[in-house]
Amino acid sequence: MKTMKLTKEEREIERALIRGEYRPAGKAEIDEIARALSGRKKDAVLNIRVNGEDLKNIKRKAKRLGVAYQTFISEIIHRFAA
Repeated sequence: MKTMKLTKEEREIERALIRGEYRPAGKAEIDEIARALSGRKKDAVLNIRVNGEDLKNIKRKAKRLGVAYQTFISEIIHRFAA
């Protein structure tokens, strides 16, 4: 049987699971998460021109956070629009 190679982060999650650090989510919590996710659905397209240096900085910050830069921009817009 082929074994999977886990990343450092995945190994830490596995150890936390074994230690019992996670708890099951209740129905109310799951419903709240589902509502939050459905409210964040992306259903519009936006095309804008931006300063090249600004875009380079956004891409660098998104990479540091481990997310796609378009997802990062969408999150920034969501936080300021709320």
